[in-house]
Amino acid sequence: MSRETIALEVEVSVDRGARARRVPPGMPPDRGDGGEPCFPESNGPPMSDAARLGMLIFLGSETMLFAGFVAAFLVFRLGAPVWPPPFQPRLPVGVTGVNTVVLLLSGYTMWRALWAVRHGNQASLARSLAQTALLGATFLAVQGYEWVRLFEFGLTASSGVYGGTFYTLIGAHAIHVLGALTWLLTILIGTKRGQYTAQDHRRLSVFGMYWYFVVTLWPILYTLVYLA
Repeated sequence: MSRETIALEVEVSVDRGARARRVPPGMPPDRGDGGEPCFPESNGPPMSDAARLGMLIFLGSETMLFAGFVAAFLVFRLGAPVWPPPFQPRLPVGVTGVNTVVLLLSGYTMWRALWAVRHGNQASLARSLAQTALLGATFLAVQGYEWVRLFEFGLTASSGVYGGTFYTLIGAHAIHVLGALTWLLTILIGTKRGQYTAQDHRRLSVFGMYWYFVVTLWPILYTLVYLA
């Protein structure tokens, strides 16, 4: 056999081996144990961690928003010789104080709901979420009633800095509570359908973070606007 023939056979053999080891584009590599080929698992963060991170970023932006509102309120408050200004109606401190307790209780019932879903107690989960919705709706209804009375007494957003800062701060919080209640209604519907289990309840956990935010924010606003 000539030297050229041997070289040709070696080249063909190497080419066949390379083609045998080549994985077609878009196909998962062979695991080497006789099982079905599969792509390696992603090294990215789990979906639940990504959702929580997204909510944390959102809450961070909301915190900065309210920090700006509070800073503007303090500038006007500390710069005024008399606060509240003369001939302006006084805010309902007592009723709003009781209403603050109502909202804080909703934070406790939200905690109970998360505890229930982690332990697979569907009945307690549905009950605690319903209690949270009832307490949140009560808080919002009392706020709305007090706003109507303040309007009747002449405190409007256009009546001066006092009214403008009040409705900006308290109104922004009320909008967040209303949004949280709307979200909670969808959570309740999902609970009735059995969507949240001890193994998969990340949406409920993310909602809990948002609810805790609106609950924790309110005592700060109540102290600054109603008591300071």
